[in-house]
Amino acid sequence: MTRPGGPPPPVGFHRLRVGVPVGHGPGTFAAAGRAVLAWRTHRGAGLAVETSAPEAAAGVRATVRIGPLRAPCLVVWTVHEARRVGFAYGTLPGHPECGEEAFVVERADDDSVHLTVLALSRPAAPWARLAGPVGRLAQRLMARRYGRALRRAVRGSEPPGTRGLA
Repeated sequence: MTRPGGPPPPVGFHRLRVGVPVGHGPGTFAAAGRAVLAWRTHRGAGLAVETSAPEAAAGVRATVRIGPLRAPCLVVWTVHEARRVGFAYGTLPGHPECGEEAFVVERADDDSVHLTVLALSRPAAPWARLAGPVGRLAQRLMARRYGRALRRAVRGSEPPGTRGLA
């Protein structure tokens, strides 16, 4: 559902797309790609993440937690291209939502680096259905937190004295 060029979302699913600037240059792109695949974006956003492998890859299972909330997922695709790196996971039974969410780092022709978070989902748990628009707002706010976490992760991976150079 979240793969570029894929089919449109099923009826009843909400689409969320949030783009967040991360920085510029090949070094930033490489560091951001590594951070996303290693779940540092999620952890840096305040989530606990348990995975069946240290890096996102198709078939890897993950349980994302915030407080008492558990959200089991399965990585359904990854992309490793010259200017795009990332992955998407699909929800598993027990997740409060039903759908997919993608996290893709892209390096544009002007050398800018962005994180795009794309979600196609609908509430699955009764309490998530009751949340209605508040749940979608929380999802949008979380996508922005992922972007801020990725910027921090990239800054933390730069050697001293090289910040902003690329």
